[in-house]
Amino acid sequence: MQRGMNVLALVKDSERYVFLYDDESPGELLQQLGQFASDEELSFTWYDAAVLSQKVQRLRQRTAAELADEAGDSGFDSESGRYPRAA
Repeated sequence: MQRGMNVLALVKDSERYVFLYDDESPGELLQQLGQFASDEELSFTWYDAAVLSQKVQRLRQRTAAELADEAGDSGFDSESGRYPRAA
């Protein structure tokens, strides 16, 4: 199975924050976003971390939906990013 590489970028004034991560490591990326947000020497804020975290989550949901579609699983709702609740 091929592992995907993802790019997440933020441009703030003259600064550029570019994060590369694979499909197996969004957890490490989220930790890094928190570390950057807590670093007072950077202009990277908790708001920036929250916005980028949401983008990571949306990408994970979209990837899960695509994998479910490829597998023929019609139970996944790609808009909400959720599976239906069991009755």
